[in-house]
Amino acid sequence: MSSESTEVWAGWYRDRAGAEAVAITATDGRVSTHVRGTAYAGATFATLRAGGTGAALTGCVLEWDMPLPVRADGVEREATLSCLLTLGEAAADGGAPVRSELSLTLHDGGTAYEAAVADGDFDEALARIRRQLPSTAEPVLPEPVRT
Repeated sequence: MSSESTEVWAGWYRDRAGAEAVAITATDGRVSTHVRGTAYAGATFATLRAGGTGAALTGCVLEWDMPLPVRADGVEREATLSCLLTLGEAAADGGAPVRSELSLTLHDGGTAYEAAVADGDFDEALARIRRQLPSTAEPVLPEPVRT
């Protein structure tokens, strides 16, 4: 996959005002989404900020699934990574969320491997899942989409 590659996943945004379907996009090492007419982008899922105002995305939940093949013993098989990002309320200064948590669940065959990290770091959560997999298995991430 080239550096201009783009991955798009369908998902849901939920907050106190309700829920809506969203698309989450990863390209060139950045992620983005549109919520109620506002574009949000950031270097990581937990640092999404509005393009015009710079306001952080807070007080909500984003949920999406993405295909994530697993290679085991030289054979690649289909698997799904379910992602749940919880962004707490904004800090007193209106900045980034006071807390964020990213939970990942890899559904591979009949087994689910789970990991959660408090700072929304996708790579760290995925590394925790990798440590749970059998020694001959490895998730196959598209390059360079790592967020």
